[in-house]
Amino acid sequence: MKSGWATVVLVAGPTRSPRVVDRRTIALSDPSVPASRQPYHAVMGARTADAPKVERRLRGIVERVTRRSLAALLREYRRARRVGGVALVVGSTIDPATIGNDHIRAHALEGRLFRTALERAARAGRLPCTTLVERALYETAAARLKRPATALKAAVSQLGGAVQGPWRADEKAATLAAWLMLRSVH
Repeated sequence: MKSGWATVVLVAGPTRSPRVVDRRTIALSDPSVPASRQPYHAVMGARTADAPKVERRLRGIVERVTRRSLAALLREYRRARRVGGVALVVGSTIDPATIGNDHIRAHALEGRLFRTALERAARAGRLPCTTLVERALYETAAARLKRPATALKAAVSQLGGAVQGPWRADEKAATLAAWLMLRSVH
């Protein structure tokens, strides 16, 4: 997940040898409302009296766009296969209230907003949802999949050969998270 969008990777097959079926991004914000991409930055810039109204409006936009984006994706995916769950990769799960710096707190609030919007959208789609912290992702996967982290990194890199275009860290993290979700539903 990033501010305003998320990388999606769909994996299928047996847990021992999954394959990438699809890779794309989905919107979590409305491009016609640029402030919805970083809503808490907009709240910081609003007059004090207007801030709660700005926050409610932008949160509503993020929730609505996220729900629609995930619902459309699930409709498409479910035409061809059973979808077992959603795994989210986040930068942090820190409580924004514990952050003293206003700007860093805004980033943490945005991260939490996009994460919770996706979690709600997954529940609305009747799917289990798990959240994984990016910096611990390979350690977590190594323990759950019972493979060394280095072997998982190599495997995830190879899985990217099935799709056209660049295979960046976001896609790799989303693939590993999807692999873990595949394991949990099998």
